[in-house]
Amino acid sequence: MIRVVPETGSTNADLLARLAAGERIPEGEWLAADRQTSGRGRQGRSWLDGPGNFMGSTVVHVSPHDPPPASLSFVAALAVYETVLARLGNPRELQLKWPNDVLLGGGKFCGLLLEREGGSVVIGVGVNLASAPRSEAQARALAELGPAPDRDAFAAELAAHFALEVGRWRQFGLEPILNRWLAAAHPVGSRLTVHEPDGGRISGAFDGLEPDGALRLRLADGSTRVIHAGDVMLGGAA
Repeated sequence: MIRVVPETGSTNADLLARLAAGERIPEGEWLAADRQTSGRGRQGRSWLDGPGNFMGSTVVHVSPHDPPPASLSFVAALAVYETVLARLGNPRELQLKWPNDVLLGGGKFCGLLLEREGGSVVIGVGVNLASAPRSEAQARALAELGPAPDRDAFAAELAAHFALEVGRWRQFGLEPILNRWLAAAHPVGSRLTVHEPDGGRISGAFDGLEPDGALRLRLADGSTRVIHAGDVMLGGAA
């Protein structure tokens, strides 16, 4: 079920508040908004909305038998990837970037945000369907490649793909998810620069993923650094 509201501060914040109040939100239910006044991205950044774009959130209730909750970022990225892939004539336009970005023609057009409330994870998804914020030079929108998808039709397709990916995540574990993610991501050997949460910056070559989804970065001296959190930019010192 997809419930659409004309305006809210943040669909993620709304679902988190309902969970904190003790409400049991069924998996498969989505909350979408025509407009968000306080949309958020990773590490506290704002996420700018736009008429005709998709902004919505859903909930996954995790159990001890599920893969690590943080790996739902890969699940969500694959759901967006598969939803958009069916609408593109050239699949090379799409690329996944660690930890949870989806790129269109090399520019960001999708934002994902995971937040925890008790035994549940709220997954927020923002996709530039009709327009991209002018304040971000590299931002892209699907409308640049043809007519903008209908928001409600896109939402229904995304919800179906997400439910399918969550089912695979639970049934088969994380390894197949990571293998599929790698097949659609920046190739092994790509130069990456990682801006770490403590303000540090490190560059190296992408060397794949750890079993839990952490990024492996091969440094110039041949050693490998495992990155669990940070912002990644394609490129960097050779």
